Amino acid sequence: MGTAIIKFRIMPKSPDTDLKAIEEKAKQIIKEITNSDVNVETEPIAFGLVALYLTFAFDESLSTDKTEEKLKQIKTVSSVEVADFRRALG
Repeated sequence: MGTAIIKFRIMPKSPDTDLKAIEEKAKQIIKEITNSDVNVETEPIAFGLVALYLTFAFDESLSTDKTEEKLKQIKTVSSVEVADFRRALG
């Protein structure tokens, strides 16, 4: 198999949640599993709530479930979902 580019959307529990803390913990989890650099973006959702998007390279032969479950275990995270998954070219 090849390499895929995956994007996870992480929703914090409240608008007051420290996104930087979630970002650092999530990057650490992703590095342990994939050893890939992580691109981070934020998107305002509503009423002060901001979603965190993490994009990184991922081995296509692996399941995303393990990464998703570990990210969900971060205390201040409400939900985690795969926002995009596509094959990397080149």
